[in-house]
Amino acid sequence: MPELLLDLVQTFLTILATILLAIPAAIRAGTPLLYGTLGEVYAERSGVLNLGMEGMMIMGAVSGFAVAQITNNAGWGLLAAALVGGLLALVHAFASITLRVNQVVSGLALTMLGLGISSLMGKQFVGQPLAARLQPVDIPILSDLPILGELFFQFDVMVYISIVLVPVLWFVLYKTRLGVTLRSVGENPSAADALGVNVTFVRYAAVVFGGMLAGIGGSYLSIAYAPAWIEGMTAGAGWIVVALTIFAMWDPSRALLGAYLFGGVRVLQFRLQPLGISPNLLNMLPYVLTILVLWLSSGQAAKRRLGAPAALMTAYSREER
Repeated sequence: MPELLLDLVQTFLTILATILLAIPAAIRAGTPLLYGTLGEVYAERSGVLNLGMEGMMIMGAVSGFAVAQITNNAGWGLLAAALVGGLLALVHAFASITLRVNQVVSGLALTMLGLGISSLMGKQFVGQPLAARLQPVDIPILSDLPILGELFFQFDVMVYISIVLVPVLWFVLYKTRLGVTLRSVGENPSAADALGVNVTFVRYAAVVFGGMLAGIGGSYLSIAYAPAWIEGMTAGAGWIVVALTIFAMWDPSRALLGAYLFGGVRVLQFRLQPLGISPNLLNMLPYVLTILVLWLSSGQAAKRRLGAPAALMTAYSREER
């Protein structure tokens, strides 16, 4: 009995140590998801569902890598990725807001378009290591702290920017007139229009902003997380972002927890394999969680309980007001 208890304690400590050591990797893995989720939160808060996140992220990844490789500057690569993501989002905005095309169809079309174009663009970059990758930034004093310094204060600048974005976007959404305008457009566009709000402009701005963040999230994969171009390297990250938006209840502050949770699941699928856990089971976990979140929130009643914008996926026209 004592030997069995000792084995259980040793196993528990091993798992605990594995989880602690996985925290930095989970934060890095969750960073592209966090950028994408913050962008999708703002897009959906305006009433526009963007299922093209996968296409925008993969295009951000290939364009960011290409520009960073050609210019030997990671900053230019991130900027290019933001512009490409915003351009694709503008296409989605035009189709779903101006032409009033079904938002699901438009988003799916953009995803397929992004996957196809990225495969074509990235052929010449396959197998090339990126020289201009983002390096970790040491924060004075904090980075030198034992244990805590290694776990939380030795990341690249894009990780820190994503963390800072969370309270900033939360404050804008809930504590500023701009945020009230955005939320009112997503809840009741007719009432917002009657008060003088340009519903079309607000929705366009929110969708393009979301696409830019998605592009940055995709480029983080190819410039910082795994500095290389691999075809299909987003591996469904855009779909996870859509689920994370629901998981976060359309709130930027909850997006941080959700992104790192899903990032941690992705990391643990590699860290827990030496403990004898089936790798196939671990590989399934991120997508099982994604399907579960989408299933639990699929009904109208569930969406109301979760706080979904009332006018989400609802096209608006002043003539029909």
